[in-house]
Amino acid sequence: MASDTNNSWKTTVIISTSPQCDEPSQILLAQQHRIRRSDSILSSAFVFPLSGTAFLLVTPEEFPAKLENAEIFERIEKFVHVHRNSFLLLQAPVYGKREWEILSSVQNRFLGCNLKVIPVHSTADAVKGMLVIATATSKPNVVNLGDQMSLACTHIIDHSPVWEMLQE
Repeated sequence: MASDTNNSWKTTVIISTSPQCDEPSQILLAQQHRIRRSDSILSSAFVFPLSGTAFLLVTPEEFPAKLENAEIFERIEKFVHVHRNSFLLLQAPVYGKREWEILSSVQNRFLGCNLKVIPVHSTADAVKGMLVIATATSKPNVVNLGDQMSLACTHIIDHSPVWEMLQE
C-alpha cells in the first residue's frame, strides 16, 4: 500500500546544493517530484514542506575516529534546532562495529529530542524511507491514517472479549 501512495503522491522537495544530494535528487526527479535546490539549508539536507519533515543524510566517513567532540554533532544539533520533525539517515552499505558505534553515539547524544535515527544501506533505501515518512505525515494522509487508527481502536474495543467481560 505504501508503494502505491508513493507512486501517486507528488510533492516539492527542498534539497541542499551539496554533491551528496545529487544521486537522491535524480531518483526523486525520476519519480516526478519537484526539486528545489537551496543554499540556505544545511548540507545534505532534504526538506518536505507539505509534511513538515526534514532528513539529513550522513555517512560513517563524516564521523572522525574519536566521536566525542565531532563537528558533525554540531551540524546535527543545528539541524535538530531548525527542524521540529527531523530524521537522520545514516547510510552505510554494511553495518559493522564502527557503524553501530556511530549510531549508538548519535542516539545517546540526542536522546530526548525530536531526532529519529534511521540506518539505511543505499541511496535508493534512503529515498524510499524519506518518501514513506513524508507521505504518511503529509496533510491528507495523516488525517486518513488517524481516522483508520480510530476505527481500528473502536473495532478492537467492540470485539474484545476482555471488554465484554469488563462490561459484565
